[in-house]
Amino acid sequence: MTTAARLGVFVAGLLVVFAAAVGIGRATGPVGPIGPAEQTEGGREVLHASDKHADVAGDGHDHGPEAATDLPGGLATSQGGYTLVPDHTTYRPGTRELAFRVEDADGAAVTDYDVEHDELLHLVAVRRDFTGFQHVHPELDAAPEDEDAGTWRVPLDLTPGSWRVFADFVPHDGDPVVLGVDLSVAGPTDLAPRAEPTRTAVVGDYEVTLDGDLTAGQHSMLSLTINRDGVPVTDLEPYLGAYGHLVALREGDLAYLHVHPEDGEPGPSVAFDAEVPSAGRYHLYLDFRHDGVVRTAGFTVEADR
Repeated sequence: MTTAARLGVFVAGLLVVFAAAVGIGRATGPVGPIGPAEQTEGGREVLHASDKHADVAGDGHDHGPEAATDLPGGLATSQGGYTLVPDHTTYRPGTRELAFRVEDADGAAVTDYDVEHDELLHLVAVRRDFTGFQHVHPELDAAPEDEDAGTWRVPLDLTPGSWRVFADFVPHDGDPVVLGVDLSVAGPTDLAPRAEPTRTAVVGDYEVTLDGDLTAGQHSMLSLTINRDGVPVTDLEPYLGAYGHLVALREGDLAYLHVHPEDGEPGPSVAFDAEVPSAGRYHLYLDFRHDGVVRTAGFTVEADR
């Protein structure tokens, strides 16, 4: 066989192999992206959508095409086209000002928000051992002529250790978003032991009791009853549009879960509708206002399958 003939046979063989590869590729489809936790851009966690219906905020509602499927809020710094950008991620212990921006997909600071639960943005901070819980409402510099336009500022009381900060907001005419970022506070850290399940919390003169059970993947009704010096409190004051505000954080990854208050009387019991995505241990924080002061009661509960 001549050299030209051998070359022709070789080229024909390559064409057969290429055609077979194309056929296999069409049959199997494209290779999907790696998992959300494995993707980063510039050191920031980035989530990519795989379904146009996604429960990003963990509140049982669909939140648009850029949300990750069945992912609770607060697990990523970038999500749904928005990114939480703090001015600093390391701090000294003490009362420190946290300054941050929420940026859109073009890197521009977001300055237009819708009011949700009486506020434009809710900021929750907690150390990763679930101590030091703070629910605060930063102030926004929205003046267009100001170079700091779009910057939020709020003081936080920080102790040494690793902290998680959650920004809970609704962009104007958009869907709810919860973004999270870690902060590091220098100094020797005295970690709290793992909390055992508890259904009673004492806050000064107040005792708060939790009734109801969490079941993964189902709506669960929780009732929190508030007594002061053994007397039922029946004159709770509205706080964030309700007689109580409840935040749930999943142990392990600190997934941030929305819990919705039910309409009711101003005490002594406040009811909530909660839905958690998985079995395991959850930390609950109830904010309630009485005599003009907002107090926080903490609980640890196990969710069944």
